[in-house]
This record gives sequence, structure tokens and C-alpha cells, in this order.
Amino acid sequence: MIVKICGITNIDDAMAAVDSGADMLGFVFARSPRRVGPQTAREVIRNLPPGVDKVGVFVDEQIEHVREIADLCSLNYVQLHGLETPEYARELSVPFIKAFRLKDESVLEQIEAFGADKFLIDSYDPNLSGGTGKTADFRLAARAAELGDAILAGGLNPENVAEAILKVKPYGVDVSSGVELRPGRKDHEKVKTFIAEAKSCHPS
Repeated sequence: MIVKICGITNIDDAMAAVDSGADMLGFVFARSPRRVGPQTAREVIRNLPPGVDKVGVFVDEQIEHVREIADLCSLNYVQLHGLETPEYARELSVPFIKAFRLKDESVLEQIEAFGADKFLIDSYDPNLSGGTGKTADFRLAARAAELGDAILAGGLNPENVAEAILKVKPYGVDVSSGVELRPGRKDHEKVKTFIAEAKSCHPS
């Protein structure tokens, strides 16, 4: 089970996540209480040990700007949370994860049409591009997870991640607010417990 800890803003939180077994770290470059500047993210990333994937989160950003940050920060993936098209994603020349919000069953067609190798499925909020803190529709999420390497996000925390994995059977899980002391600062014990709970699950 792949575990992504998102909303990383500092080296202490990054190292706590890595030491606890995180596979991916997310750095938010879009407007958010967890936004981090490219130079800060670069300093955090350059001090990380090898073996963890670094993911930059963007919302409808100019392609050149995304490329610049991806190169500056040595990102392994860019995560697209806006209205980006498949054509936009292909022009990036960087591996990408497309985020889809589970509003209704039409999202299943959108996922198939986009053709992303990896995609993130999040809960729907009409006013937010992500980071809603709301739990996704597990029934719909399970159907989406059958379409490829789906990373489940939305309202996950140490108490519900095992249930979510067993019901949805995703490729991975993503958490941000569910393991925080406050926006932008992680609770290291919650991070450790979340990762342990997720890694202990073996959905059939």
C-alpha cells in the first residue's frame, strides 16, 4: 500500500513521514493554508534520503511555471488538481497524477478518458479544488479504483484509513489534514499511526 503524506512545509515533518515509512511526500504550490514556496520545498527535498517520491501539487498553473518548479525541486511527479486537460498533462514532460473529485458517476468516464497512469480520487466540494477534509464516497471510489492506480484522498485519518482501504481497495492513500497539529504542521505520532494502519491492510 503506497502512502502519500501531503502538505509538507518543513524538513522536520518530511523526515518524520519518511522515517515512518511514507512512500510519497506532497508539496502544495497552489493557493492553500499548506502552500510552500519553491525555494523552501527545494531545501527540504535536497535533504531527504533517496527512495521517497516528491510530488508537487498545482491547480491550473501555467505549463512553463510547473516545469520550472518541477526542475528546481527535482519533483518525481506533478499532481494536477484543476481543470487541466490530457493535452496539458502530456506537454508537461513530467510524470503526473491527475486528481478527480467524486461528484457522481460521470467521473468514471472522465478518469478513463484522461488516461493517467496514476490518478487521485478525492471527495467533492463545489468550492474547493482539494483538501476538503471530507470523506469520499467509498462506493464510487471503489469503482474508480478498478480503473487503474488510484490514490484515495479525502477525510482520511488514523482511525478510518484501514476501513477506507478495505472498502475501496486503492493503489495508495493520501492524507494531509488528518495528521496535522494545524495547517502546515504535522502531528508526528498521527503520521506514524496513519502509515502503520495503512501498511497493515491487505485488501483482497
